Amino acid sequence: MHSAKPMLLFDLDGTLWDSAANVAVAWNIVFQREDPTLPALTAEDVHSVMGLTMREIQDAIHPGFTGERKTAVFDECCRYEVEYLREHGGEPYPGLRSTMELLRSEGYQLGIVSNCQMGYIDAFLQSTQSGDLFCDWEEWERTGLVKGENIRLVMQRNHAERAIYIGDTRKDQEAAILAGIPFIHAAYGFGTAENPDAVIHSLAGLPAVLSGLNA
Repeated sequence: MHSAKPMLLFDLDGTLWDSAANVAVAWNIVFQREDPTLPALTAEDVHSVMGLTMREIQDAIHPGFTGERKTAVFDECCRYEVEYLREHGGEPYPGLRSTMELLRSEGYQLGIVSNCQMGYIDAFLQSTQSGDLFCDWEEWERTGLVKGENIRLVMQRNHAERAIYIGDTRKDQEAAILAGIPFIHAAYGFGTAENPDAVIHSLAGLPAVLSGLNA
């Protein structure tokens, strides 16, 4: 019987918020500067690549860009996206603050691990005014590590012997498996999972699911 609560680590896109509409706006501004003939991206286009690293995304979006030009364009997308989201934000899922406050009051440490560029998590925390809710976070671009390794890194930094990862995609589930921790599938997000340890259909449903797991 464990006395200490496991650390709760969250994916960001499709789990805590949906920024796809404003990410599409930001990227389209960059793309139009580069080539006004390019078709505009939609929120659905962005949803289709959420959870990938920016290097993976740049191979999937506007494949006509090649070589150094492709890298330069998507580096600018990364930079401008963070700037745009700091001001305009995304759509946090209902119950974000109330659920996180409840979990903190029950003794959970909360963190975020995302396959995003540097500054993206900070843009989320700033635009949603939720920086007080999370004790630590990690981004792919800062470490260059895969998500499962970043999960372990955050656990080590916070002396967490146990953790649970909450995310919305199969890649999130694979990251939890790599880190050796349970996975809760956020079924309201963008992806699917295969036999997760538990499923939530809203953020507000997480406390009850944790209770059912005796976590």
